[in-house]
Amino acid sequence: MRSYEQSQMRLGMNRIDLLLIHDLDFWFHTTEAKVSAYLSQLFTSGWRALDELRSHGLVRGVGAGINELGMMPRFLDALGLDFFLVALRYTLMEQDVLQEEFPYCERCGVGIVIGGVFSSGITAAGPTPGAKYNYKDATPEVMERVTRMKAVCTAHGVPLAAAALQFPLAHSIVTSVIPGAISPDQVRQNVENFQHPIPASLWSDLKGEGLISGYAPAPK
Repeated sequence: MRSYEQSQMRLGMNRIDLLLIHDLDFWFHTTEAKVSAYLSQLFTSGWRALDELRSHGLVRGVGAGINELGMMPRFLDALGLDFFLVALRYTLMEQDVLQEEFPYCERCGVGIVIGGVFSSGITAAGPTPGAKYNYKDATPEVMERVTRMKAVCTAHGVPLAAAALQFPLAHSIVTSVIPGAISPDQVRQNVENFQHPIPASLWSDLKGEGLISGYAPAPK
């Protein structure tokens, strides 16, 4: 509750739209013992405060920010969350969440915000020297895959970054993406990429070459 009140003071607002439980997963806490301990704290005490804020209309929705597979069901089996902020796990480079996690969220009526939509930069800048993939230097295998993706995009007259930005939004439960920007030029570039027309044939070509899942919904 103190954290909520401090956020109100920093933001200068008397109500917060969306509140997130942040990074309660193995990415940050490493071991099952730590993750289980913090989840237990959340389930037995922290959630009461969050649910009270929501029930009184002081926040409109409560979500959880996570970085890896397997955590969404653990949250949903215990809590009535409204959404997840999913970093890195549903992008042009990764779609494993389509197998279990996203169907589970869909059945629960839970929405998704996609963070890390450019996979730490490689699908924004392309396969350039020093490119990062999921916070690490891209491996030769990743560089080769992105090179192939970029070739497909170029053949259709589409920037790779535009494809990366628009791809996740085709899924029915994805409500928003967080592209990130550190300058006005990057903000303008994100808007241009978001608005760039992309033919359906680009997505079918990416699927045909095995570069994205054949089960992934394609933007229209």
